[in-house]
Amino acid sequence: MSDRWYSETLYPDFRQTFEVTRVLYDGRSGFQGIVIFENPRFGRVLVLDGVIQTTERDEFCYHEMITHVPIVAHGSAKKILIIGGGDGGVLREALKHPIDRAVMVELDDTVVKLCREYMPSLSDGAFDDRRTDLRFMDGLKYMAETDEKYDVIIVDSTDPIGPGEVLFTETFYRDCGRCLTERGILITQSGVAFMQTDEAASTYNRMRGLFADAALYVTQVPTYPAGFMTLGWGSHSKEPRATSLAEIESRAAKLKLDTRYWNPRVHVASFALPNYIERLTRG
Repeated sequence: MSDRWYSETLYPDFRQTFEVTRVLYDGRSGFQGIVIFENPRFGRVLVLDGVIQTTERDEFCYHEMITHVPIVAHGSAKKILIIGGGDGGVLREALKHPIDRAVMVELDDTVVKLCREYMPSLSDGAFDDRRTDLRFMDGLKYMAETDEKYDVIIVDSTDPIGPGEVLFTETFYRDCGRCLTERGILITQSGVAFMQTDEAASTYNRMRGLFADAALYVTQVPTYPAGFMTLGWGSHSKEPRATSLAEIESRAAKLKLDTRYWNPRVHVASFALPNYIERLTRG
């Protein structure tokens, strides 16, 4: 933080800077540094360990795509697991579906507390929904020890540095695969491929070795600069990703989802990758 500007520190050779009109919180939890500030364009901004996580104005670009793509593709998901996601955005979107239960495993209870206080629109009451089962614990440990099965597992983690690093390992992905139902789907955030090539490629390669169907798909988040955000897809069945546009449209019509980014055409098209990303899935 310098005067009224905040510079993100994710890359050593590239920097984006946000104007700060007001600092709402600047401190540390037991796991990481946390800053929440206001910006004229993006509204309230959440920063963890110097890296922009989400903003009020563009969070839907990420949360809708990481959530609705797997749940709609599955078609009959009833039990959802979210690893991370302390801001509540994924939980909010998941609860728009007729699911029975959403288990959320978050390491840092301070993130949840602060986001509920300073960025309540992100969760929009989701933490108080009767279907929510919120557990504050280590996601790696939970996946290694649980015997519960889930239709969709969404890993909404920070980048593979600090507390989020362990959520990008083959061991963790294998444990997730063990906890999926027959047609279950695992989704992970996999970085901005143009800048985080190794992150996207390693996600895909680990998925490919563990699942019958592995892929990357994309979304565009304005505050994640320099290209498409990639999301990793792994499933024990090839059926969900092969769901036709007509069927996705039929399911969407029944769900009556209120979305600003996701729609059936975007859903299907998100798996069509630019060549520079597609090349990461070869070899």
